[in-house]
Amino acid sequence: MNIGGRISGQRLAVLLGSWRRGSRQGAVALASAIELQVLDGHLPIGTQLPAERELADALGASRTLIGAALDRLREAGLVASRRGAGSWITSPSSGGSAPIRSTPDTDDIDFVCASAPAAPGMTAAVDAARRKLVDEFAGTGYGERGLVTLRERIAQRYTDRGLPTSPTQIMITNGAHHAFVLALRMIAGPGDRVLVEQPTYPNALEAIRAAHALPVPVALDRDGWDFEGIEAALRQAAPRLAYLILDFHNPTGLRMDDEGRQRLAALLTKARTPVVVDETLVELDFGNAVAPRPFAAGDWSILVGSSSKSYWGGLRIGWMRASEDLLSRLSSARYGSDLGSPVFEQLVLSELLIDPEPLRRRRETVRTQRDALAAAVREHCPEWTFRFPDGGFWLWCKLPEPMSTRLAVAAASRGVLLAPGSRFAANGGLERWIRLPFSQPPDRLDEAMRRISLAAASVRGEANVVPVT
Repeated sequence: MNIGGRISGQRLAVLLGSWRRGSRQGAVALASAIELQVLDGHLPIGTQLPAERELADALGASRTLIGAALDRLREAGLVASRRGAGSWITSPSSGGSAPIRSTPDTDDIDFVCASAPAAPGMTAAVDAARRKLVDEFAGTGYGERGLVTLRERIAQRYTDRGLPTSPTQIMITNGAHHAFVLALRMIAGPGDRVLVEQPTYPNALEAIRAAHALPVPVALDRDGWDFEGIEAALRQAAPRLAYLILDFHNPTGLRMDDEGRQRLAALLTKARTPVVVDETLVELDFGNAVAPRPFAAGDWSILVGSSSKSYWGGLRIGWMRASEDLLSRLSSARYGSDLGSPVFEQLVLSELLIDPEPLRRRRETVRTQRDALAAAVREHCPEWTFRFPDGGFWLWCKLPEPMSTRLAVAAASRGVLLAPGSRFAANGGLERWIRLPFSQPPDRLDEAMRRISLAAASVRGEANVVPVT
């Protein structure tokens, strides 16, 4: 059923921007461009599309091309149509789920999801956890803060990093993002402002908007954080909460040093602004420098972490570290969303934390993949520039011209799924930037960059074509 509003042909033309008109694959390019706007949330489910004639006039394209593009979108499950009711955006789960591309049998390379298969040692940890699960059957299986054994091991990791922590300061969650959402819902309400970096993690921006709060972005430059900008934002916007990524920042890969953390802590403490620091990537440290201590800024610092990048996203186990008083408030607020994290997955992570070998091998693999991707970028797209990260999962590449969204559309038709720079911005922009994750084997990374270079060449060539009038 169509439950959304209607978008005009002119407005849709503005959203789509430049797409590859007049080529033999014009329908593919147009369908890919519309798909990207759906994935970016600019065309919500239920949005009524303009009639074919109106869209053809707005885009300066033939009705045949428009019809062929809509056919592809219907096959992919992104558009539904009914005689007399027109066409509208629908959920891919209600129809086909294949992305739009010129060759349906192409093996897609996903550069949107920056995650890797399970780390070595996962099977052994699962077997050990299965044997210990029997001991948990006598209990209810519920636990607002999580298993004591797991909290003890996570607390010890913070202590070993230089931040003394007790198990009573740890609460287990269903991932780091879940931990952030819990803190966001407790601290910020509709209309409140939340300080974020620009760029930042897209799902955090979505969570802020879902809470009807307003993201307040402060730009990161290529060298690091703008402390003067942060101070000005704290003074002028008076945000209720800050959300920051200080270790192998998503997407830039930057890491704040100890001096910067002390300066940031002083600014937040002076402004009395609570902060959630996302440490999801902190353990993917390639060991090229001495690691800074965990961030701390009084009783209103909340550190959140996750097993997703270090071990496997399928575990869905994360945690938060906070003062005991704040954690008590967060525990009480949690009952409105869930009643605790699954016991078996907690046991698996607890086993993984005993043995340093799985994490060591994960770091070694990811470091090799980083080197492979960097080499592939230099070979296939030598005009792109990037900062070589000391950890994390991605390169943040500067493009030779503002073309990130057009590049994502063109790459999709070649079987590479990219997240354009605008996904990482609070209010759009960042068209000169693209995030490339190195979470796949070296041969796949090289093949991805080969395809992306072809897509980039087509986009830049298209920009130099003078339209026929």
